[in-house]
Amino acid sequence: MVENVARVVAELDPEDIYLLSGVEQGMRFSEWVNRGKLPDYADLTAEEVDYRLDRCMKRDLIERRTIQYEGYQLTFEGYDVLALHTFAERDTVEGVGAPLGVGKESDVYEVQSYRPLALKFHREGYTNFREVNREREYTADRDHVSWLYTARKAAEREYEALETLYPDVSVPRPIDHNRHAIVMAKFDGIELSRAKLDDEQVVGVLDLILGEVTTAHGAGLIHGDLSEHNVAVASSGITIFDWPQSVSTDHANAAELLERDVSNLIGFFARKYPAVVPDVDAAAVAEAVAADAFESVREFATSRSS
Repeated sequence: MVENVARVVAELDPEDIYLLSGVEQGMRFSEWVNRGKLPDYADLTAEEVDYRLDRCMKRDLIERRTIQYEGYQLTFEGYDVLALHTFAERDTVEGVGAPLGVGKESDVYEVQSYRPLALKFHREGYTNFREVNREREYTADRDHVSWLYTARKAAEREYEALETLYPDVSVPRPIDHNRHAIVMAKFDGIELSRAKLDDEQVVGVLDLILGEVTTAHGAGLIHGDLSEHNVAVASSGITIFDWPQSVSTDHANAAELLERDVSNLIGFFARKYPAVVPDVDAAAVAEAVAADAFESVREFATSRSS
């Protein structure tokens, strides 16, 4: 758990961090880092490497495998330590609080700070590496792709998207980024999939979300994985989060991805509120979003367009 990792950071010596960084460096080239190369990667003597390996293994920060050679790999806890150590050095994070959300591809925690922040660790590729490696375009042009690289690239992609969109689009405010982790402003609301909207609110909320999608498109980005699970609804408005699969509007599949996002969203509302949401032509809505001409889904009801 990340709470335990945060406590471990305070126990480590600078040389422990050198070793973890050395293993990280070696994982750029191979899945398991050869024991004999660690002194060079970590800038430590062979004797110091032995001692630090023992300390880090006892804390479950690295793991060992012996096949053709003795190799070492960071665990996600070890990678978490490196990110947290960097955030602490930057005075971005003072401590880690309660979990805000734990999923298949990310873990989000409250940040102990004088301001309400959230800390998101990307987990892409660690347990479902082959599936993620097929789906994410940022892994397509590399001969060696580790879960470490996949998670880091996902965090980079998301942080860049947040920086591009905030504050014009209602997304979490980006604060800091390191490796596979992002610090962002904590936002209000509950997941759209769990929200209970009154009938008179339904179309208004849908229009509000699609309006943000339109603004994001105008800023040059498409979410790429939009659904009821990455929109938060609050009395103050909505927030669209989880942007690691975002693509630019000049992407070869931009139109297809935008239509899929819009269809996912409209489909959810139609299923949950069938008596309220009109029968909407999602393709026409997507075209309007792309043309910065979207105003309300009611304009695209199938009965009116036919």
